[in-house]
Amino acid sequence: MTLTDSNSGTLQAAAVVPPGLPSRAHAVQRAPVDIRTAVPVLDVTIPVYNEERDLEECLRRLHGHLHESFPHSFRITVADNASTDGTLKIAERLAREFPELAVVHLAEKGRGNALRKVWLASPSPVLAYMDVDLSTDLAALAPLLAPLISGHSDLAIGTRLTRNSRVVRGPKREFISRGYNLMLHSLMGARFSDAQCGFKAIRGDVAQRILPYTVDNAWFFDTELLVLAERCGLRVHEVPVDWIDDPDSSVDLVRTALADVRGMARLTRDLLYGRIPVPELRAALARGPLPASSRSGEQTPGSSLFGQLVRFGAIGAASTLAYLLIFVSCRGFMDPQLANFLALITTAVANTGANRRFTFGIQGGNPLRHHFEGLIIFGIGLLLTSGALAVVHSTTTPDRWAEVLTVVTANLAATALRFLLFRLWVFREPHSSKTSAGAITSTETAAS
Repeated sequence: MTLTDSNSGTLQAAAVVPPGLPSRAHAVQRAPVDIRTAVPVLDVTIPVYNEERDLEECLRRLHGHLHESFPHSFRITVADNASTDGTLKIAERLAREFPELAVVHLAEKGRGNALRKVWLASPSPVLAYMDVDLSTDLAALAPLLAPLISGHSDLAIGTRLTRNSRVVRGPKREFISRGYNLMLHSLMGARFSDAQCGFKAIRGDVAQRILPYTVDNAWFFDTELLVLAERCGLRVHEVPVDWIDDPDSSVDLVRTALADVRGMARLTRDLLYGRIPVPELRAALARGPLPASSRSGEQTPGSSLFGQLVRFGAIGAASTLAYLLIFVSCRGFMDPQLANFLALITTAVANTGANRRFTFGIQGGNPLRHHFEGLIIFGIGLLLTSGALAVVHSTTTPDRWAEVLTVVTANLAATALRFLLFRLWVFREPHSSKTSAGAITSTETAAS
């Protein structure tokens, strides 16, 4: 089946000037999807590579669910990524059985490559994708699509990492997933909770504007799309999902994790050096001013010294506990100074990222500068704890728990110093934002 590259004219964003904002500022409103369109309202893409075992069951389940519960027209597009088994033949056979099923064969592998090509060619106003194993309960599909159809949101993602999600999977996958999302929050200032859940949707008009600026052809595509969406001021809706791990998944977790780290470095360079025209995209797509948590000119009770101390203390307690667990675990098979270094460096990045977002309310901006300055503070903490260990070992032969008491005491002193340096140096609010808050807010809004 040949897909055409067109878009519904009813979905163009309209710019209006909300009351109380300068005339240069604008807010973008998304019109509800025209459900009377001649093209399918929804196009669900299933990217596959050598999935002959699971494909037929997946397509029959998904088609039955949409036929029974989705009240508008739909299409399911199987994007075959250069499969070498019987996947393509199975898809083509089912396409002859179901008129709502389309098949696209691609010569190159990669989920990102498949989604980009299929979505850019699809005329449907709402685009979605899910993994072929259907690990996510399809009951979450309706709440995923509703805010896009209504015009409330621009993207919608399933999340496995919120309190209301119900997830069954092994500890290895859980650790990697949470660790990766912690890195995104700490290093890139991301606010979404789950980057890699294979259950996402986007409005077709928005996809046409931002997909050309994505370049990853594999698993990092999801992260790239979401980071770009947030930087452009789009609204991302999150849906807690019920998710059961596929024990037979062929995904190489270690290789995927390393590729994601490389993708983060590449995307950071692209944003810093202007390969992606974020200001222009924000001007065309953003829904208005940033959320209150991102506007430095607005003071809230959470920005008070007391509020910062409470949040810093909670994060510090968690960091100290993590530090202690890592130190004790490593001390069993390595030198105390090396164990101290590993424990400190492991917790330092996460501590800086958590305080950046939750203690001082900073989102966006330049997280790399903050982390660089945080590493300088880490060096000071390392000197304090290493010096304390050196003094203890020079005066006596301490047992294991004496070592632990020494490093915990020194780490607490380093924590107090860290708060002062965070508040007075790393995350210090510029003086101009205190004296000219209104001017800053107006300038940021106009620039977006």
